[in-house]
Amino acid sequence: MTAWQTIRLDTPHEGVRRITLADPDRRNALGTVMREELIAAVASVRDDADARVLVVAAEGTSFCAGADLPVLFGEPGRPVGEIRQGLRSYYESFLVLRDLAIPTIAAVQGPAVGAGLNLALCCDIRIAGPEARFAATFSRIGLHPGGGCTYFLTRELGPQRALALLLEGGALSAEQAAERGLVLSIAADPAAAALELARRHARLRPALARDIKQAVRLAAGGDLEAVIEFESWAQAESATHPEITEFAARFAGPR
Repeated sequence: MTAWQTIRLDTPHEGVRRITLADPDRRNALGTVMREELIAAVASVRDDADARVLVVAAEGTSFCAGADLPVLFGEPGRPVGEIRQGLRSYYESFLVLRDLAIPTIAAVQGPAVGAGLNLALCCDIRIAGPEARFAATFSRIGLHPGGGCTYFLTRELGPQRALALLLEGGALSAEQAAERGLVLSIAADPAAAALELARRHARLRPALARDIKQAVRLAAGGDLEAVIEFESWAQAESATHPEITEFAARFAGPR
């Protein structure tokens, strides 16, 4: 197993991979080392043919306190283009999660702030602990949201609520996030709940789970014809597997 400083990758159940942010003394802030290690860990999961579901969890009281602001913005006088290039490299560390074909589940046990919020929102499903907070605090320090935050929040909350939250630089509690559909559920132990959900999802045939995820992503884009076209191929392919024939035979009677 690869020895990383700020990330752990393990296999808690068959077919389930877990990436744990493991820098609790820094509240799992996304610094240079974690950025590189997170990209590497996600790549390892992507290249693992036996991985069926990924859980993203964290040690300590915080899920992720955001990006390392002194590294990103602590050197005055740099050109805008140079700052932008550095930002894009940080965005990659959580956006890579969206490129995974397998379902991803975030176990958010504590505050997810700024880039940490983006990290949670890049996962397909989110389970919150009672102490979780989802904080889009960019504007409070005079900073524009980044890393896709406006996209993610608008998709999850709708444009009116997303705009109000981003202008205020506010945060949602676990209860508020559940009410607004930002999280699937609240659990006393979100890591355990996420693993149980992942274990159930990992029982699905891998291609079936991947195709369902892709169909939902297409549906979120709002193009019905694209969804129907994809579903017709995916459903036809799934019908070629033995369990479908066996299930259909149970209901076949004399004609």
